[in-house]
Amino acid sequence: MLRRGVLLLAAILIAVAHSPLAYASEAEHKYKTEEPVKLWVNKVGPYNNPQETYNYYSLPFCQPSENPAHKWGGLGEVLGGNELIDSQIDIKFIKNVDKGAICTIELDVQKVQQFANAIENSYWFELFIDDLPLWGFVGETDKNNEKKHYLYTHKNIVVKYNGNRIIHVNLTQESPKLLEAGKKLDMTYSVKWVQTNVAFARRFEVYLDYPFFEHQIHWFSIFNSFMMVIFLTGLVSMILMRTLRNDYAKYAREDDDLESLERDVNEESGWKLVHGDVFRPPRGQVFLSALVGIGTQLAALILLVIVLAIVVMLYVGRGAIITTFIVCYALTSFISGYVSGGLYSRNGGKKLDKGYDPYSITFSILVFLDWIVVKHYCYLLPIISSYTIWHNGCHVYSLGFHLLPVGSIGDCSW
Repeated sequence: MLRRGVLLLAAILIAVAHSPLAYASEAEHKYKTEEPVKLWVNKVGPYNNPQETYNYYSLPFCQPSENPAHKWGGLGEVLGGNELIDSQIDIKFIKNVDKGAICTIELDVQKVQQFANAIENSYWFELFIDDLPLWGFVGETDKNNEKKHYLYTHKNIVVKYNGNRIIHVNLTQESPKLLEAGKKLDMTYSVKWVQTNVAFARRFEVYLDYPFFEHQIHWFSIFNSFMMVIFLTGLVSMILMRTLRNDYAKYAREDDDLESLERDVNEESGWKLVHGDVFRPPRGQVFLSALVGIGTQLAALILLVIVLAIVVMLYVGRGAIITTFIVCYALTSFISGYVSGGLYSRNGGKKLDKGYDPYSITFSILVFLDWIVVKHYCYLLPIISSYTIWHNGCHVYSLGFHLLPVGSIGDCSW
């Protein structure tokens, strides 16, 4: 039964790896000449903390006049803070735009303050064309006067294409304008199409090391941690070797010193006093078994996701890594049930269902705490996002909860 479960899990993981979780979601990515190409706006946030993101229109940018279309992805994309909204900017395939108008922003004191705070915190924004991201900064600060802030008013978009498919997009910003209350700013854009020979299958390779986000390696911290581990390992090894050497010398005495040996044995202290309690069932073995099962599952989960990240291009899809984590977390629940149920039964446990009930309770508590954080601190997250999180989260939890007893039964029948 356990072997069948392992084979079933492998088949499901292969299906997940080749599902749309890891690939772009738009169909075919093929366009005809002058066919409309949507520019999606996604999110904004401080550059020094890329995980802190907000809705693009949380800043007073130009909003579409009509009801814009929204693109909602899976659970991983929502948890990643992605909310794609159609900007309704007129872009057509292989049609250059020298200078097009987006809108006019009438600045007041509140808008100036919002933009100024965003520029001071080095806010960046993210756009998408054909599932390819574009990044740019909101504005810049005057180098001679930090109280003067400038907003970029022109977006220059360069799109590279091969045949009828888009291969690469790039964004540069121009025309910084001083932020002043009562001033009107004309927001404009331009689009230039350039032909390329890069194949469609290789269009995401440029994002593996994109220069917009700097990946700083803290070599000093790594070296410090490495030396600390070596020092502590050597210190513990010296203490252990010294203790074992003294014990070996004590037990290797001559036979005529049995009286002294017996006295030393009766005076044993420290870690040697617990040798009689090694096989005694521990207290709270139900929760101990559950915690050991959770730890084993997390170790297997990390290893599995690393393997999938090597085999499958998870970086292609928005939120694909988070979705993979969540799905694999649910699918590996039987490992927790197997380990916790086996440990509980080997320690004399009689009620096997208690081995995985605490696990499910622990999982529910963690989900509830996450919901509290999202609900009360990430107040800019829309209500539909919370619904999507709960709707998909309940399915994941239900799958994981039903796989727990499978692992426990499999351990007992092995």
